[in-house]
This record gives sequence, C-alpha cells and structure tokens, in this order.
Amino acid sequence: MPDLTRDTTRPVRDLADDYVRRLAALDPLLAEDLGFSDGRDALPDLSPAGQAAIDALDRSVLDDLSALVGDATPADPDERRCARLLDERVRARLEMSDAGEQLRAVHELFGPVPGVRMVFALMPVETDDDWHTVATRMGRVPESLAQYRSSLVEGGRRGLYAAPRQVRRFVEQLDEWTRDDDGRGWFAGFTGQAAVGDTVRAELDRSAAAATGAVAELRDWLASDYLPATDGTPDGVGEERYRRAVRYWNGADIDTGEVYEWGWSEFRRLRDEMVAEAGRVLPGSTDPRAAMEHLDAHGDVVAGAEPARERLQRMMDDTVADLGRTHFDLAEQIRRVEACVAPAGSGAAPYYTMPSLDFSRPGRTWLTRTADDRYPMWDLVSTWYHEGVPGHHLQLAQWVLRAGELSSYQAVAGAVSANLEGWALYAERLMDELGYHTDPGTRLGYLNGQMLRAVRVVIDVGMHLSLPIPDDSPVGAGERWTPELGREFFDRHVGAPEELASSELLRYLGGPGQAIGYKLGERAWLDGRAAARRAHEADGRPFDLRAWHMTALSQGSLGLDDLAGELAAIRT
Repeated sequence: MPDLTRDTTRPVRDLADDYVRRLAALDPLLAEDLGFSDGRDALPDLSPAGQAAIDALDRSVLDDLSALVGDATPADPDERRCARLLDERVRARLEMSDAGEQLRAVHELFGPVPGVRMVFALMPVETDDDWHTVATRMGRVPESLAQYRSSLVEGGRRGLYAAPRQVRRFVEQLDEWTRDDDGRGWFAGFTGQAAVGDTVRAELDRSAAAATGAVAELRDWLASDYLPATDGTPDGVGEERYRRAVRYWNGADIDTGEVYEWGWSEFRRLRDEMVAEAGRVLPGSTDPRAAMEHLDAHGDVVAGAEPARERLQRMMDDTVADLGRTHFDLAEQIRRVEACVAPAGSGAAPYYTMPSLDFSRPGRTWLTRTADDRYPMWDLVSTWYHEGVPGHHLQLAQWVLRAGELSSYQAVAGAVSANLEGWALYAERLMDELGYHTDPGTRLGYLNGQMLRAVRVVIDVGMHLSLPIPDDSPVGAGERWTPELGREFFDRHVGAPEELASSELLRYLGGPGQAIGYKLGERAWLDGRAAARRAHEADGRPFDLRAWHMTALSQGSLGLDDLAGELAAIRT
C-alpha cells in the first residue's frame, strides 16, 4: 500500500501520483512525456512479460483505490474526479489487455513501435551527455523491437492477428524509416545533427546502425512470416471488440445506433454549409471540392515545410497574444508553444506533443511534410487552432500547470482521447464563433475539418459493425459498409491529399472507436457549455465564458461518462 500520509486531504490524488511514478518506471515513454530524468536511456519492455508487469500494477492500484474509498464518494471535487478517472481508466486498460489487444497491435499510428521512435524527438539534445543518453537508448531499440515481435508471435499462437491491410502499411512505414535521409535511415539522420566529440559520435553511429538494422529485420519478418498468417483476418472488428475499444478511447459506452444516426445528421448539416461556403470562395459554385481545388491552385499556398512552419509559428504567437487578452487567462508557461516539422515516416496528419511537467520541454505542434512540399493555408489555419491554441496546447498545458494541485495522472497519464480531441474540435468551432476566419477560404477549411470528423463517425461505426448505408447516401445506398465504400465516401466529401485519405481509412480500421471521439467529445463540451449557460440564466446571473473555460480546463482529464455533467455544474 503506498504511503498516503503526506496530506490527508488528498489521499486519492496521492495514490494516483504514486501509481504514475510506478507506471513510469515500467514505461520509459511515459516517463519521457512527463520529463522524468530517471530511465531516460531506457525503452519499454514490449514483450508479454512487460505487459504482465503493467497489468499486475494496474490490478494492485485498483485494490488500493477500493481499500481507500470503498463505496464512498469523496467530498472534495478534485478527489472525486480523480477517483472516478483512475478507476475507469485502469479498468478499461485491463479489459483491452485481458482480450490480448496488445498481441496484435500493428498500426502506423497507434502501435507501440511508432512510440519508440517518437520518444527520441522529445529528448533533450543540447550537450554531449544528452547525446550519450540518446545513443544508449537508441542502442536498446533492437531489444525493444525483438520484444514487440515476441508479443506478435504470442498473439499468433492464440489466433489473434492484425488485419492484412494494417500489416502492409506498417511494413511500408518501417521501410520508409530505413530509407530516410538519403538512404541512411531515420535514426542516422536524427543523430547526424549532433555536434559532439569523437567518442559520442562513434556511440551514436553504432546505435543508429543497430536501430536501423533492427527496423529492417522487423520489416522483413512482418512481410515474410507474419503477413501471410493474417490472411482472412477481417478489417472490421465486430461488436465485442468495438465495445471494448470505444470504452478505452472515449471513457464511456455508447449507443452505436444513436451515434451512427447522429453522425449522418451531422454529415448532412455540414454538407449544406460547405455548399454555401463554396459559393463565397468561388462565386457561382455549389461544389465544395471545386472551391477547395481553386484554393489549392490560386489561394494562399506556402512552398516548403520550413517556411510553412515559420508561418504557423507566427500564427500561434499572434493567437496566444490575442486570446490571452480577451478570452482566456494564460499563465506565462502556457504562452510558449513551438511549431515543428514532423520527422519523415510519421502519419499523414499534423499532431501535438505536450510539455513536460516542469515545462522545460514546451508543447509542440508538428507539421507533416506533403508529397509536393506545398502547404495551402486555407486548410491549415483551423488545424492549428486544433493542435495549438486554443486546442490541444491550451488544454494540456493547463492540465500540466495544475498537476501539483490535481495529480500527474489527471494531467498526463490518464488522458482520455475523446476529451482531448473533443476540446480541440470545440476550439476550432469557438474560433469560428469568435469570427477568426477572415482570410478567404479558411472557413471552408474549418468546415472541411468538421466534415472529416463527421465522416469518421459514419465510417468508423459503420465499417466495424457492418451497418447498412441509408438510402439517401450518395455512395453505397442500401449496401453495407466495406473499406472500399468507406474510401469512396471519404474521397467524395472530404478535401484531403491522397496520403491523408489513405492514412485515414487505416486509422479507422486500426484504431476502432478512436475516430468517433472527436465529434462525441465536441458534443459533450457543447452540451456542458449550454447546460451551464442555461443554469446561469435560470438564476438570473451572467454567464462568463472566459471564467467557464478556465474552470473547465482546470479540472484535468475526464471521460465522456462524466465530462458533460462536470461542465454543466460549473458556476462562474
């Protein structure tokens, strides 16, 4: 039992903090996210034994939590929210592990191997000692990938395989890692930037070569041995696996029928809005795709990833300054957010990485390179509101700022995807409500992003559960969903480069239940805001949106079981 004597007013949060420390000792990737210095040269044990150790810790913390609170509800709101989150999140994770999901975790975004590579981009690289640590950790890549392979072998022994479509794309991704940087491989390209002494240089070269060799070995084994064995594994996961995955990603069970119908209603609403907006971009047009193609060819387009990064950095700096004066109370630590160019071989969509607990590593947005190295701004402005401010960065950095009052579990380790993505999508909508889309085409870009998330709901639920397509659908009317129909539907209604469109379909199939969390989370944020506003009006009190936002963002992570209710209860 962990020592809970430090502060009798916060025993649940102390338990959660202790759990994070113990979990970070087993998962060095989490430790790096947090900015812990211990274990910085380590990588996670991706074998079945490594998962068993995490499962044992998870079960012990549930026992500790039960002994601590029993059936009681803590009176302190932060204690109550922490207890709910810890119990729900750990149980959801154990349910996934007990079903063997980690034994078939092959995916370009959600699998463990991309995390192994990404951790190097988060490490400090200022001194020779920093680079020595990088070399030591990189030298452990072969062992970590061998452990991962042993988990896939165990999955095969149990008849648990990833779908062939996922495996083929992952093989392609690994091949990209070995060919990056003029054929030297991504690891050599990363370490090649180091200005270090001869001893450390030799360490880096050896470790990079070993890591690249291990990636190539895993790629070849997947292609020659694992892929043939996956033949016949369906793309859709079916009702039981989908239910588990929805709980894991969203912190709630859902009524799949209601969500599917609601997804279609959102699709229809947004389709009409996009038609109207297309006419404003391209007078006389009723075709959103034609308007987007016009913007790609004749709109504001930045040539080159670095100039695009600089443009996005200026935009984030301006947005921080502007919103910090008007709509949010931004602490000084939160005002720093860096725009970066993502390493080659990443997924096709931009993403965000959160600051360390001490803010020594800032929050960062990551721009993925396009095939033609051109970056149309009409489609990036709202995306950067999503990834940066007021989206992911504002929420996650505010959680980190409050981690000492909450717990590091509520701030980092217990993050719920649907809450994060829901806030970020709400943030895009908020910027539209506040009138920030003044440049030609950027509102169409915002609507295109909203349409992408509505299409995700329809395709994700539909494909995994093989649901019928409504008779009024422009694609596949009366049929049941297949990946091919999903891709046709996506291409018809979402403006996106080829590489993003291909990645999206793989995303839905490889991470069932994750993609629906954007719109479901946004709905919870909007419902909570509307309910809080109504309660203020009923009491005859003004509703202070600025105060509501900051209180909401200071509550830490919540699953969708609790989010809308907690937001509705806020009084400003």
